[in-house]
Amino acid sequence: MINIAPTSRLNLREIDVKDAAFILELLNDPAFLHYIGDKKIRDLKSAQAYILAGPVASYQTFGYGLYLVELLESKVPIGICGLIKRDFLQYSDLGFALLPQYCGKGYAFESAQATVELARNRFQMTKIVAFTAIDNRRSIRLLEKLGMSFDRCINLPDDDEQVNLYSCNL
Repeated sequence: MINIAPTSRLNLREIDVKDAAFILELLNDPAFLHYIGDKKIRDLKSAQAYILAGPVASYQTFGYGLYLVELLESKVPIGICGLIKRDFLQYSDLGFALLPQYCGKGYAFESAQATVELARNRFQMTKIVAFTAIDNRRSIRLLEKLGMSFDRCINLPDDDEQVNLYSCNL
């Protein structure tokens, strides 16, 4: 597994099929389902397929993707954070999610800040975007703390629900 960005308390590394049990847990967490959506991942086999078709394919195609966020000392996985290239967006999208027991401790900001630095320094991006559910106050505060600004409301493809789109020049 390839380490991408250590911080003072965390490590961001590439997600591997061995992380399927964690991904299954995270993607079925009630907060993930509410704020991000149902990815229809219900067993280890579908979690492995999600990892291969999502993050692993993104690493191979773009050189970046969603990364596993783990505690630096214990290597306990706590969430995901990274950059996603979506067909319907001009710029790469900053995405993040943590298990609820790790929220409110600054880990989301720490991992997102490391990801922004990767976008700027390693991947030479000049702008990134992020979107969040309109009612997701925590994510909105985090994006603003990162220096991102509200751009506009958009509809995601195949979804009637509007989301807030944020952007940031790097």
